[in-house]
Amino acid sequence: MKKLFSSLLVMSLLLVGTQSFAQYQKGDKLLNAGIGLGAYYGGGIPLGASFEVGVTDEISVGAQVDFYTWSYSSYWRYTFVPIGVRGSYHVNELLNLGNEKLDLYAGVGLGYRISSYKYDGPGGSIYSDSYGSGAFLNIHLGGRYYFKPNLGAFAEVGYGVAPLKLGVTFKF
Repeated sequence: MKKLFSSLLVMSLLLVGTQSFAQYQKGDKLLNAGIGLGAYYGGGIPLGASFEVGVTDEISVGAQVDFYTWSYSSYWRYTFVPIGVRGSYHVNELLNLGNEKLDLYAGVGLGYRISSYKYDGPGGSIYSDSYGSGAFLNIHLGGRYYFKPNLGAFAEVGYGVAPLKLGVTFKF
C-alpha cells in the first residue's frame, strides 16, 4: 500500500511538473477571441479575433478582424468589419514581474473599416457598401492571465474598435 501511494505521488508530481508556465517570449503564437463592450463607430457588440507572433522577447506583430452589426428602427441595418495589423510591446521583463502566468502589453495597430448599411422600408430598399468605410487607428493596453500553459483570459482597453475587449487566449 505504501509503494502504491508513493508511486501515485511521484506520478502526480511528474504530471504537474510538465505543466510549466512561461511569460511571453520570442516565437510565441497568440490567438485572442473575444467580445467588445461598446463600439467606437456605430453600435452593436463587436466580436473579434487577433493573432500575433513573437518576433523578439518583447515585441509581437500580427493581425486582427472584428465584426459587429446593429439596427436602427426596423428599417436600417448597419454592418462594420474592421480588419488591420497590430503590434504589441510586452512589458513583463521591463517591469521585472515575476508572475509567470501574467503577460502585460501595450500596442498600436492600423486598419481599414469596411462599413455598409441597408434600408428596407417604406419607399423601397437601399444598400450602400461604402457608408463610413475608411482607415482606423487602434491603440490597446492589455493583459493576459494563463490558467494553463496554453490557455488564458485577456482584457484590453483602448481605442479603435471597442473601449473594452474581453475573451480567451490560446498560446501555441
